[in-house]
Amino acid sequence: MSVPAGGPPQAQTHVCVRHPDRPTGLRCTRCDRPACPECLREASVGMQCVDCVSAGARSTPRARTARRSDTPVVVPTLIAINVAVFVLTAVNAGSVGDNASGSVFAAAALAPVQVAGGGWWRLVTSGFLHIGPLHLVFNMIALWFLGRDVELVLGRLRFSVLYGASLLGGSAAVMLFGSPGGEVAGASGAIFGLMGALVVLLRRLQLPMTQALIVIAVNVVLSLTIPGISLLGHLGGLVVGAAVAAGMVHGPARSRPAAGLVVAGGIVVLLLVAIVLRDVSFGPIVCDTATSCRRGA
Repeated sequence: MSVPAGGPPQAQTHVCVRHPDRPTGLRCTRCDRPACPECLREASVGMQCVDCVSAGARSTPRARTARRSDTPVVVPTLIAINVAVFVLTAVNAGSVGDNASGSVFAAAALAPVQVAGGGWWRLVTSGFLHIGPLHLVFNMIALWFLGRDVELVLGRLRFSVLYGASLLGGSAAVMLFGSPGGEVAGASGAIFGLMGALVVLLRRLQLPMTQALIVIAVNVVLSLTIPGISLLGHLGGLVVGAAVAAGMVHGPARSRPAAGLVVAGGIVVLLLVAIVLRDVSFGPIVCDTATSCRRGA
């Protein structure tokens, strides 16, 4: 074997792109630039330089099932609205204890016969009415203790959508299965929706659910035993709240929060369609007296 004049060829020497004073024979498997051992990191395939590792971390989507706000804003706003509406009904009725006797209350309460007659706003406005101060106080305490935690986990927008969908879920249950001539009011449907959402969130975060389940069970028992409480409204809100929360923290919503809003919107549309189809299938509501109503042609 002959050796060329001048001896064997010398290996080509490169320097690290981040440290020009350091010769190296190593390269990044992603960008193929020379790099010294200090600037290389172990990757799924070979070794990558720190610049490529940082770029890969920035381009990787992060799962965002829960965005935490600093302080609750929606919950205090909802409490303020409920209190303001109660004051309005009390002034209109001329009585704090009998605020439900006024014309404002009557125009906003959920009465299926009135909704079928065109009063669709009652599906929402009824969720901000309360019969007497105790009804208001108990619901607002529950809204504060349940709602603030759920809002901090979901964020303001998703919490607002959850609350509104749960409120509508309670109203829809009354419309679909309740007495046509009955009258319902209160934020309990939406609050039960927060209970259902809390269970879903605790399960998603792998936190103990025992206390939340006990609270729900106690409230369901109270709904069954205390006269005048709308069990349908409570259960409707509970089911819808749990379904909306599941759509917000599972499936595609784990990486794309907007997908959870799409799920919530779809549930709201289904509720509205069910109400409309119920009215069409069974005919209009006919009232023989102020308290005796039935479905008829």
